[in-house]
Amino acid sequence: MRLFVALALPGMISAQLSGLIGGIQGARWVPPENYHLTLRFIGEVEPWQAEEVDEALAAIRAKPFELSLKGVGLFEKGGRVTALWAGVERSDSLAHLQAKVETALQRVGLEPERRRFAPHVTLARTDRAAPEKLIAFVQAHNLFRAPPVAVEHFTLFSSKLGKEQAVYVPEVEYELV
Repeated sequence: MRLFVALALPGMISAQLSGLIGGIQGARWVPPENYHLTLRFIGEVEPWQAEEVDEALAAIRAKPFELSLKGVGLFEKGGRVTALWAGVERSDSLAHLQAKVETALQRVGLEPERRRFAPHVTLARTDRAAPEKLIAFVQAHNLFRAPPVAVEHFTLFSSKLGKEQAVYVPEVEYELV
């Protein structure tokens, strides 16, 4: 199984984000049903490891909080723009939840995440898009804001890679109380 831990986005926010997309040739836009905020990518695991991951995540205790999306930006790798994203306002509650997820997963033997947590919602993969078009998109939408939404659970997703796009399946939801 290929797994990741994320916050699913409510339909209202997905609809707002999907209103931004389009108009950049070569960009592979993420379908709105796949919008999420990754807390931790896990990757391929054996079924017994998936059970351990589930037990570890179920033991996490954190309080519900509000999440706000703000702005858009680009990720670069090796001088090439690889992704277009919507930003997430930093909050102590989000950082706390992400740290608890990371700690729980390390306790069951997963390697520590090497990348610094950069909360975002991927809108498009952009390795085949013209950089000037991407920069213009960011400039046109950098004032994007979505109203705060209540985060009352986080989710363990499985990911199945397809020809056109990945299919994300929510496997287990963990309530925040």
